[in-house]
Amino acid sequence: MTIVAYARVSSTGQSLDVQLEKLAALKPTKIFQEKKSGVDRQREELKKAIDYCREGDVFVVTKIDRLARSTRDLLNIIEELAAKGVEFKVMDQSVDTTSSTGKLTLQILASVAEFENSIRKERQADGIKKAQADGKQFGRHPKMTQETIATIRELKAASMSVKDIMAKTGMSKASVYRALDLSGGTIAE
Repeated sequence: MTIVAYARVSSTGQSLDVQLEKLAALKPTKIFQEKKSGVDRQREELKKAIDYCREGDVFVVTKIDRLARSTRDLLNIIEELAAKGVEFKVMDQSVDTTSSTGKLTLQILASVAEFENSIRKERQADGIKKAQADGKQFGRHPKMTQETIATIRELKAASMSVKDIMAKTGMSKASVYRALDLSGGTIAE
């Protein structure tokens, strides 16, 4: 029996260390790992892990939400593994799909994980709406402020070249021309 392990976190800022430590205790033949959203079904390492599995192998994750974020996606993955004759186990939730009780437990836990993900998204959307209502701006702050425009115009009035203004302000050529309210080419470089 070969143990094939899979570990995943959602972003590059998160660490796989805790999952890898737990999985290593099982002495798996192979551990596949990646940093990609669980909502994204096009996960290269997950695909490789499933392809690697052979009949009689055991596919292991530490938690259900490390494998999938929706019940449908999870059940599709489990079905794909079962079609290959591969058992599925979840370490932290003691799920083993070789029994009917294990299959039921898996479906219940998958539904709970999907519910938690939906609640998190709702809270996030509520937080964004509140922040927008409070005047919070999202995204990159504009570099071209009124102060920057005034500085560009003062520098040009002092006979500084556009190239030198670009270097001093960190603005692009197009931005400098927009600040000068010119269509380009009429000011000596």
